[in-house]
Amino acid sequence: MSIQSLLHGIDQLSKSVGHAFAWCIVLLTLGTSYEVFVRYILDDPTSWAYDMSYILYGAMFLMSGAYALSRGAHVRGDIFYRLMPNRVQASVELVLFIIFFYPGVLALMYSGWSYGADSLRIGEVSVNSPIGVPIWQLKLVIPAAGLLLAIQGIAEMLRCVICLRTGAWPERLHDVEEMEVAILQQLAATQSTENTPAMKGAAS
Repeated sequence: MSIQSLLHGIDQLSKSVGHAFAWCIVLLTLGTSYEVFVRYILDDPTSWAYDMSYILYGAMFLMSGAYALSRGAHVRGDIFYRLMPNRVQASVELVLFIIFFYPGVLALMYSGWSYGADSLRIGEVSVNSPIGVPIWQLKLVIPAAGLLLAIQGIAEMLRCVICLRTGAWPERLHDVEEMEVAILQQLAATQSTENTPAMKGAAS
């Protein structure tokens, strides 16, 4: 297996999990809309809508972390970073992954497993719910999210090493693009077309 195949395989794992948990938004929208209807129109609020909302949102937020990392979508202060040469970017990222990312993610996995296992053992339910909505399943998502982040982190560090060797960032899987990235790509394509000899000849 080539390094590029390994990178794409890890990216595909993160993408599949992220896309699967994105459906939480649909369930969350339907549940919240139903709650608004019965609360304000029928004057008969549910006893589960609040717990449903933070369980679904929490699961989506946690399990989409690796997907966001694979797409470079996490918030970063890149005012200066984007102006750096590729090898300098890779050096900075590699150091930050080692010093900050992995200690935090490993702590999340370790503490999250203990936290989730204790919650499962006692069959924890929500203190906010009059019907005792179980919440142990959400807490077990925490170490799973940490594991996915750790796996995606390996791919990101490999990308840094490749960039340090070649001076270019390896290709990522194509997926949904942020608006800024899409606009920059469109501008680059337009400028490239305008600068071709055929277009120059036609303009003259």
